[in-house]
Parts: sequence; C-alpha cells; structure tokens
Amino acid sequence: MAGFAFANTPDHVPGDEHLPAEFTIKASPDTDIWAKPPSTKRFNAPIFYKSMPLDTFKRARVAISANWSQKYDQGGLIIVLNGNDGERKWVKTGIEFTHDKPHLSTVAKDRWADWSLLPVPSGCGGATLEIAREPDDSLWVWLVEGIQKSPIREITWAFADNVNDFWVGVYAARPSSEGGDLIVSFSSVVIEVTDPASK
Repeated sequence: MAGFAFANTPDHVPGDEHLPAEFTIKASPDTDIWAKPPSTKRFNAPIFYKSMPLDTFKRARVAISANWSQKYDQGGLIIVLNGNDGERKWVKTGIEFTHDKPHLSTVAKDRWADWSLLPVPSGCGGATLEIAREPDDSLWVWLVEGIQKSPIREITWAFADNVNDFWVGVYAARPSSEGGDLIVSFSSVVIEVTDPASK
C-alpha cells in the first residue's frame, strides 16, 4: 500500500491501495521495543508505519484490542525518530498486559526508556488512544472515549531534534517467550499531517 511499510516482519502490508478500516498485526514471541540501562536495547517488534517529514506530523489515533495473556503483551501507536547519527528515539503508547491485567501504557525513549501505566477505564482489553503535536511542540498522549479526550502524558522532547527519517504508525509486541503469536487488532486509524509551509 502506498506510503506504508512494515519493519521487523516479513508479513504483507495490510490492505491493497487503501488502509483497511480494521486490520491485525502478528507479533511473535521474544519481540519488544525497549531500552533499559546498562545495556538492554530491543527493537525487533513488528511496526506498521508511514514515513513523513517530522515537521508535518499533527496527530495519530487508533483503537486497539487483543486477547492479552502473557506478561508485557502490548500494542498501540508509535513514533520513531531515526537520527542522522544512527541514534533512534521513540515514543509508544497503547495497551500493555502487566500485573495480571491490561493497562494503558506509555513509554518514551530518549537516551533510555521510561514507562508509565494507568488502568484501562473500561476494565476490558480495548481502548482508543491519540498522540498529538501541540503548538508548543510538546507531544501529548490522550485517551479517547466517545467525544471526550483525557490527557495521559506530555513528552516535551519529541520534536526538539531535526531528523530526516520520522515514522508514525502502530506496533505489536510479545516480549515473553511463552504463548505463541500475539494477534493485535487495530481499527479507525487516523494519521493527520499539516503543510509545513503554512507554519
């Protein structure tokens, strides 16, 4: 499909010429996107993404659901900033299975990753999340419930560096070696961009 690509998987891009209203991503065991001192750096989970100029990104939204069962099962939105110096920064937000239930999860990786969790308000395994670039160039993460949006997190550095290779998309990961493949369902994907000349 024009404009979209897969990373870290040989699977075919969902849809034909247009992004389907609903699609799935399969994550094999031992896949993750994570970075923790002193030496853990993992970036082998499947990512379905679109490349674009960094200064054109405005927002992205998706509904996520799965049969989460293994510790750290996860899926959601992701942005990846591939630096000119070979360094990679990223932000991911979605649902992650930990402490025996699914949570709203946001991880931001500058030099290393941090992690924040909230209960899924519905108590089930699905949610709609949005990431949006604000006028002050902060990235905000929002939980979307109908017409209501609730703020989850602000990431201040996401647009501070100029990068030539910026990805926005969705991902799935099963860090556990147990349980076989994880299938994550995505629907109602929105990726909105702006014209940099209008800034």
